[in-house]
Amino acid sequence: MSLSFVDANKVTYLKRAEAEQESAGAELSATVAGILSDVRARGDAALTDYSKRFDAIDIDHFEVKPEEKIAAVEALDAQTRRDTQFAIEQVRRFAQAQLDTLKPLELETLPGVHLGHRHIPISTVGCYVPGGRYPLLSAPIMSLVPATVAGCRTIVACLPPGAHESMVAISHLAGAHRIFRIGGAQAIAAMAYGTESVPGVDKIMGPGNAFVNEAKRQVFGTVGIDALAGPSEIFTIADDSANPRVLAADLLAQAEHDPRTRPGLATTSERVARETIAEVEKQLQSLSSREIAGEAWRRRGDVVVCEDEETLIAFADFMATEHLQIQTCNAQALLPRLTNYGSAFIGENASVVFSDKCCGTNHTLPTMAAARYTGGLWVGTYLKTCTHQWIEPDGIQAIAPSAIRQSLTERMEGHARAAALRLYPERTDDILSGNLEEVVRNA
Repeated sequence: MSLSFVDANKVTYLKRAEAEQESAGAELSATVAGILSDVRARGDAALTDYSKRFDAIDIDHFEVKPEEKIAAVEALDAQTRRDTQFAIEQVRRFAQAQLDTLKPLELETLPGVHLGHRHIPISTVGCYVPGGRYPLLSAPIMSLVPATVAGCRTIVACLPPGAHESMVAISHLAGAHRIFRIGGAQAIAAMAYGTESVPGVDKIMGPGNAFVNEAKRQVFGTVGIDALAGPSEIFTIADDSANPRVLAADLLAQAEHDPRTRPGLATTSERVARETIAEVEKQLQSLSSREIAGEAWRRRGDVVVCEDEETLIAFADFMATEHLQIQTCNAQALLPRLTNYGSAFIGENASVVFSDKCCGTNHTLPTMAAARYTGGLWVGTYLKTCTHQWIEPDGIQAIAPSAIRQSLTERMEGHARAAALRLYPERTDDILSGNLEEVVRNA
């Protein structure tokens, strides 16, 4: 990316990410299109075939039965269950607080003209729960709990057949009404189009791999989607007060997600930058996930020295990162000056790991600079804000003349007639017989 919004003369890279290699976009797109078409045509039979082909599992039923949900919950060890319930409660509490800020609206903008809106839960939603290289126990919590708070009538969860049983348990505890062992692009197809077993949904949420992402892109329009998620990102902006050991630990914590994770640091202190680079290399030696985290750091890591605080802020907004950590002596004061980020972590104590797991804010966030135009998953993702209006007789007098004139100027006689019938009900026959303009002239 070009530093088009940042003075490049004020930015020095001590470490720069490799350029992304061209992906097999056309091949991936064609493969996913074939899966979507097949599931749409053959339903459960196609899902069975893909489970054998991609997951090496011969499934006799896709939906998790009630007794299987109970068994999965009972199989959780006591501490995991307590931690799960803690995370669910924190996410629920914050989502409910968000919902409480969304009020219905009703106002009279002119005498007799009443306008308003309502926040209506989406009826049926589907949440994709990724498998991945780790059993991300927080993933179903982040997608499902806000749906329950929003009041969605039917909440469907799909997770890969090989996913750990704890994921079934947590999906159940987090509020999924129906849970299916279906993964990949075929799961997105099943939720988008419906099959004999899986109900079609109105909107699909949740991150996944490249096949899931491409499937969501292709079904958009048939159903709604939350966003298209890329590999995870973290960028920390820091000054001379930041602790390089903490900075390095936070970068590596995110880097262990995936070899394509993008970890980065921008700082006004060259000393902090160089010490953080050294500390990352040191910490990698004892990190059990060093193979993944190390590759992400080597290939995708950025370390940038900015000349001053203004450049630091401009660079952060240019990056528009998924996770933005602010580790400066004036972290709280900097936040209002920043505009492009998925979620902000203010001060040294606010590590991304707390949001990833259990503090209450959602960890499903925009990547690939999408933070320039959207925020992350939240309770509002599961709501439709729908307007309404009602007009009293004096309101007709206030708005109909303008509506008629605009419609005639646009040569949309049908519109003009519909407005005129309300304004001049005694002239209905003249209006509908082609004499509308005469009626308006003589009004």
